[in-house]
Amino acid sequence: MSPMTTSNTGSGDVDPAVREELGRLRDSIDNIDAAVVHMLAERFKATQQVGHLKARHQLPPADPAREARQIERLRTLAENAKLDPAFAEKFLNFIIAEVIRHHERIAEDTVDDPTSLAD
Repeated sequence: MSPMTTSNTGSGDVDPAVREELGRLRDSIDNIDAAVVHMLAERFKATQQVGHLKARHQLPPADPAREARQIERLRTLAENAKLDPAFAEKFLNFIIAEVIRHHERIAEDTVDDPTSLAD
């Protein structure tokens, strides 16, 4: 059981079928969480490459026009998936802020060490 999971199924008064269904659903949630983490890792690998490309060509770390398009796109995807678009936007804004922070660090490292352009 993950550290964030709480359980009140320790008592013997829960129907075994309910306990089994709860376990099945939680296993599914755990699998989805793992997939989300792996997808975020892949996304950040790609954005790191973007950061290096931007640094090599002295492009700014942030691209407000693209970010706005991505937010609108994600809001539409969220609506179509029956997910709260405001939540999806907050989630993407959090990711974008982290990506920009990475791009700024890459740009600073490139200025500090011009040989890093060979990466």
